Amino acid sequence: MTKLSKSLSLYGLVMIVIGACIGSGIFLTPSQIANHLTLPGLILLVWMVGGLLSLSGALTYAELGGMFPRAGGVYVYLREAYGPMAGFLFGWAYFTVINTGTIAALAIAFTRYFSFLFPLESFGKMMTTIIVVSIVSVINVFRVKLVEWFTNIFSGLKLLGIFAIILVGLIWGSSNYLTGSTTTSLPSLGETNTYSAFGLALIGVLWSFSGWHHISYLSGEAKNAQRTVPLAMIIGTLVVTVVYLLTNTSFMFLLPISQIAQSESVAADAISTVIASGGTIIAILIMVSTFGTALINTMVAPRIYYAMADDGVFFKRLAQIHPEYKTPVNAIIAQAIWAIILVVIWGTFEAVITYVVFIDWIFFIFVAFSIFIFRRNRKEQKRPYKTLGYPFTPAVFIITSILFVLNTLINNPIYAGAGLAFLGIGLPVYYFFRRNTA
Repeated sequence: MTKLSKSLSLYGLVMIVIGACIGSGIFLTPSQIANHLTLPGLILLVWMVGGLLSLSGALTYAELGGMFPRAGGVYVYLREAYGPMAGFLFGWAYFTVINTGTIAALAIAFTRYFSFLFPLESFGKMMTTIIVVSIVSVINVFRVKLVEWFTNIFSGLKLLGIFAIILVGLIWGSSNYLTGSTTTSLPSLGETNTYSAFGLALIGVLWSFSGWHHISYLSGEAKNAQRTVPLAMIIGTLVVTVVYLLTNTSFMFLLPISQIAQSESVAADAISTVIASGGTIIAILIMVSTFGTALINTMVAPRIYYAMADDGVFFKRLAQIHPEYKTPVNAIIAQAIWAIILVVIWGTFEAVITYVVFIDWIFFIFVAFSIFIFRRNRKEQKRPYKTLGYPFTPAVFIITSILFVLNTLINNPIYAGAGLAFLGIGLPVYYFFRRNTA
């Protein structure tokens, strides 16, 4: 059977982490966050919490990535810790909700800013979104090295663009907005309940950090995976956290919180206060950023479907590797089709990210807990990297994640319920495949 090619370097893996995280979130979620938390200090705090939470998760996942340096990532961790059903449900949720929903949301975000430059009617927006999903999928059918090349370019461009935003804000902005020393009125909180407000704001933050774990799925294609995968997770997450804190500080140097809360394009509005053509520049930046992130998300998840099919618990054809390009071609095509269906059904960015993040973090909790299981049941297994601060680091990650998930379920029951419904459908599907492969 044709095997996956090991061609991803440490630099490439770090850029994948950065590129997977820095997509549409930092440009689209600040207004949502400012609607819940209306003090500059609280806004920076929620981004810091999101970064620390992601870092604690990355530190935990890094040990797992070193223990299981093969394709499948989280699917493999769950399967090894809890059995085949848990692994299948994650793969099923990733296909029906998490990754296809993420690809759909990124394509929608791309179209929103493409339409800013070239106005489109509803049908034109829909077709543009579908075309974006198709293009990133076609690119991923070709060699993984080609995707790494695209990723390095897009990640570098978006970092340069964000660095420019940071410089504009810090050099030409006013710290009066950040300190609240202007005449602009700033209420203390957008929500009556502080904890609920913080939790709701955290949805956008965690969406923006989503991607720190993606390279765990590429362990089977990384050079010296037991060293490079853990290191890339840590470096990438730290870089993204610093970038997000500086970017939000820049936004708040350029705009008062009340204006950020009302803006549909915070970055464009912020830069426009200094540069007249800022809206056009930012629109192009966001298009590049979202396209690059969609490219990465399209690459990583088919490896999960490939691993599931190889285990006999998903459609066998999804385990087929292209004989020339060495990529899971059928899994990529199936993912693209479902992502397009979600684009047609949902159509909005805001709705998608809520139920995607909710389901995603349920699995994050179970994966993080698996490290305790492996420490007890697999004491002798080789661990090239051990989680820094164990058991405190994974414990904090688990407890904080549980609180976040519960808050989302209480305050957004419709979107959370939709995600749970898709997850529930996976149970009879799992037993169908098990019965037919027994």
